[in-house]
Amino acid sequence: MSRPPRPFLEEMEEGADPSLAPPVPDALPEGQAMQAVAALAQARGSALTRFAVWAFGALFSFALSVAAYDFVTGLLVRNVVLGWVAFALVALAVLGGLFVALREWGAFLRLKRLDGLREGALAARSAADLKAARRVVAGMTGLYAARGDTAWGRARLAEREGEVMDADALLSLAERELLATLDAEARLVIEGAARQVATVTALVPLALADVATAAVANLRMIRRIAEIYGGRSGSFGSLKLLRRVFGSLLAAGALALTDDMIGSVAGGGVLSKLSRRFGEGVVNGALTARVGLAAMELSRPLPFVALERPAVSSLVKRALAGLVARGS
Repeated sequence: MSRPPRPFLEEMEEGADPSLAPPVPDALPEGQAMQAVAALAQARGSALTRFAVWAFGALFSFALSVAAYDFVTGLLVRNVVLGWVAFALVALAVLGGLFVALREWGAFLRLKRLDGLREGALAARSAADLKAARRVVAGMTGLYAARGDTAWGRARLAEREGEVMDADALLSLAERELLATLDAEARLVIEGAARQVATVTALVPLALADVATAAVANLRMIRRIAEIYGGRSGSFGSLKLLRRVFGSLLAAGALALTDDMIGSVAGGGVLSKLSRRFGEGVVNGALTARVGLAAMELSRPLPFVALERPAVSSLVKRALAGLVARGS
């Protein structure tokens, strides 16, 4: 059995003034990993840098094309069979790149479609335009026509849609019937990402490991949330959505957490009893939850009106259940 640690005593010089001792640091954790991810997401090079990257990319693509052409023509001269095999492989590579580009373009179109539905719903509510509201509801029904998780909601919406003669009531009905299930799925994704970021930050002391985990977890979370609401964003679409999410949060000052907010998340003053590393994990988890909520608002085809917007504190409490002990 190990003995309890003995108190540490330090002899002070005679006549020393206690007031000259340095103050005890009491700064709260700031979520440095998430702050770093936000800075990376919003980092934009100068116009000269972007032009240089474009020029080098164009030069590399041109050189690669010329090298492939020389390779294929050289093989055709030496051996016809090998030359045609090389030509087929180059054609398959070009075709694969074209399919990837088309998929990314389709991802941008899907995200644009969600933005169009949301903007149409806002305009229909403000103008009390029933026809515009019906067009938005028809667009949402078509968007989720092949989704099994919205089948019951679509059936209920179809039964009651004809009875509603008010734009606001129709959009609220569509929000409740079509988006309630999707909101629950998105909340589970946010809680899982917040739990992962908080756990890695608290338990892994490796340098930059928390930043890398936060970046990957947030990007994966945003992509999954877009897929839930019908976006199915590709790689570049996910990066664009990530920039939009952090841009909206930074513009609203939502990446600065207060002591009261941390107290509600951690359980009323318990943060002061935890280690600095564990406190950073709690803050990074809370910031991840805020990023997830912003992604929900940007990916949802309708804004939060009929359904209540999830709270960051409740999300983080469920995500960190068992990791953060409740204070008395």
